[in-house]
Amino acid sequence: MSSMIPSILDNDFYKFTMQQCVIRLFPKAQARYAFINRGKHAFPPGFAEVLRAEVDKLAGLKLASEEKEFFAKTCPYLDPVYLDFLEGYQYKPSEVHIEQNGEELTVEVEGLWYRTILWEVPLMSLICELFYQLKGLHRVSNEEVTQITRQKIESYRKLGVTVAEFGTRRRHSYEVQNKVVSALKSYGDGSFVGTSNVHLAMLYQTKPIGTHAHEWFMFHAARYGFKMSNAMALEHWVEVYRGDLGIALSDTYTTNVFFQQFDKMFSKLFDGVRHDSGDPLHFADQVIAHYQQMGIDSLSKTITFSDGLNYEKVARIADHCRGRIGMSFGIGTSLTNDVGLPPMNIVLKMTEANPGNGEWVEVVKLSDEKGKYTGSERMINLAKTILHIDNE
Repeated sequence: MSSMIPSILDNDFYKFTMQQCVIRLFPKAQARYAFINRGKHAFPPGFAEVLRAEVDKLAGLKLASEEKEFFAKTCPYLDPVYLDFLEGYQYKPSEVHIEQNGEELTVEVEGLWYRTILWEVPLMSLICELFYQLKGLHRVSNEEVTQITRQKIESYRKLGVTVAEFGTRRRHSYEVQNKVVSALKSYGDGSFVGTSNVHLAMLYQTKPIGTHAHEWFMFHAARYGFKMSNAMALEHWVEVYRGDLGIALSDTYTTNVFFQQFDKMFSKLFDGVRHDSGDPLHFADQVIAHYQQMGIDSLSKTITFSDGLNYEKVARIADHCRGRIGMSFGIGTSLTNDVGLPPMNIVLKMTEANPGNGEWVEVVKLSDEKGKYTGSERMINLAKTILHIDNE
């Protein structure tokens, strides 16, 4: 039987860019991930079994030769050794543990980091799609999905902003995301710049977009300590990509801490930063002030906004930033799950890392919004103490 995930490239681009780094720099590192049901969704009876069956099917996915060619041509910074590795890669379902207790779902992943790094996005996509399916919830028609998307991208074009589609992990379904990217490509000329989904980027001949995720910085804290995590994570990124893929994620341990380590070299070398939590207008002011302090023209830099965006929020941000700093927008759930049903609020995060010395270390994320913290209270408090983050 065919999988609900049609291709090994049906995943976010930054998973592959991080995977190349992990293979090169941390081939013995191990990782654990856990599912977090932020929206307290009640899972129907038998959900775990159906999810297990879908996860098992992923073992049959392989990188096709035309997919490898697309990657090599579009992303020259992915080296031939990595692409050969990816050609031989297969998902190992035994790395995924799934359990259901009443309406509660437990999903955990454990294994070598270079292997397990690809699980997060397809697992979340499957959980979303199966949830709507098993609950028997009906969405709007494909024609309406196309019309809604067309309306949105035309509005963004009128605003004069560029938009990338970032919605794989919490999409309603693969079919909906496919329709969304198709409509963005058809009607978004001058505004639509690409998608984080590599498979759909290839299908619609657009650019795969992304750099790295929070887990990149979270692992570096496990390996080098909280004080060194941002600097070492950026240093290693530069070591592998030499100036390519230059949008740095700033909020793993709060933006204030990040900017203490984002020195002149990093500020000049990276093209800009990504905003993923907290007040976007305050963040923009903070970023512009940082570049001015470094003697860098903020108009030569870009902020990629990617936190729960909709038209109103984008319009407010664009109005605030125009003429002060470059900007682009990565829009996820608002594009791929606007189908007349409440979108799911779920995440799957790294919880522990073993940098290769045999010792497991808990990892945390302290974004600019307390509701987005992940990790145990003990470790969160330890990180806040070490990094001098106020406990207000």
